[in-house]
Amino acid sequence: MASENVYVEHCKGVNGLDKVILREIRGCSAEVYLDGGQVTSWKNEFREQLLFLSSKATFKPPNAIRGGIQICFPQFGTIDSLEQHGFARNRLWSVDPDPPPFPANTSHRAFVDLILRHSEEEVKIWPHRYECRLRIALGPGGDLMLTSRIRNTNTDGKSFTFTFAYHTYFSVTDISEVRVEGLETLDYLDNLKNRERFTEQGDALTFESEVDKVYLSTPTKIAILDHDRKRTFVLRKDGLPDAVVWNPWDKKAKAMTDFGDDEYKHMLCVTAACVEKPIILKPGEEWKGRLEISAVPSSYCSGQLDPRRIFRSN
Repeated sequence: MASENVYVEHCKGVNGLDKVILREIRGCSAEVYLDGGQVTSWKNEFREQLLFLSSKATFKPPNAIRGGIQICFPQFGTIDSLEQHGFARNRLWSVDPDPPPFPANTSHRAFVDLILRHSEEEVKIWPHRYECRLRIALGPGGDLMLTSRIRNTNTDGKSFTFTFAYHTYFSVTDISEVRVEGLETLDYLDNLKNRERFTEQGDALTFESEVDKVYLSTPTKIAILDHDRKRTFVLRKDGLPDAVVWNPWDKKAKAMTDFGDDEYKHMLCVTAACVEKPIILKPGEEWKGRLEISAVPSSYCSGQLDPRRIFRSN
C-alpha cells in the first residue's frame, strides 16, 4: 500500500483571504478559511463536493460565507441581542501556535488548529473573555472531524452562558428525494411557529416545504440519505445534544442576496448544536464539542436504508 502522504497547505483563497487546504493520499480534501474558522469545501476521493456553498456566497469579511460549516458561538439563532448565530463566524481566526494534543492512537495527519480569543471591542457587546479552540481534521478515509474547546478566561470571577452549533450545509441532488433518519418520534421546537414544541411523527423526515426545526435530545448518530446519488451522510456528535434541520425553500431563498433562487433544491442544513439548554462555564472551566461526518454509499432494501450497515461501520 502507498504511504499516507497527508499534508496541509496554507495559501490564499477568494479575494486574497487566507485559507488552509487539507489533503490525503486518496484524493479527499477540505478547505478552511481563517475568516470565520469556516470549512467551505469537503471533497471525497472522486473530487465530488459534499458541502453546499452558494454560487452567490460573498467572501467579504466580516460577512459570513453562505454555506460550508459555520461556527456559531456564543449563540445560535437570534434569541439574545447579539447578531444572528453569534460573532465567531464573522471574526478572523488565527492558527493556534500551542494546540492541545490529539490522542496518541489517532492516525490523523491532515489537520489544522485554529484559535479565537475575545477582543476588547467585542467585550463591549458580550462582556466576557474566552478562548475558543477549533481542530479541523481530515481522516485517512476522508471523514471530516471538528473538535471545539471553549474556555472561560474571565478574570472577574464571572461565569458565562452560551449556545453553540456547527451550522452544516450538505450538498444534495434533489431536496425532494432526501430523507433524514434518527430524529423520528423526537420533540422539536418549530422556529416557523414561534418555537412551539411538537413531537415528530412518521418514520423519517422528508421535505416538501420550508423547514426550520430544533430537534431535542437527539441520538449521537444521524443519517441523511440522498436517494438520487445513492449517498448517505452520517453525523456522529458528542457534547451537542440538539440537531437543527433547515431549508429556506423558494420564497426565503429569493429574499436572500447571497443565495441563488433555486439553490434550496440542492442543499440541506443538519446542524449539530447545543441550543435548548445553554452551557454555563465558570472561570477556568472548559467545554468540548465534537462532530464527525462521513459520506458512504447508501444500502437499500426495497428502497429503504439498512441502518445496521451504516451505523455499524464505525
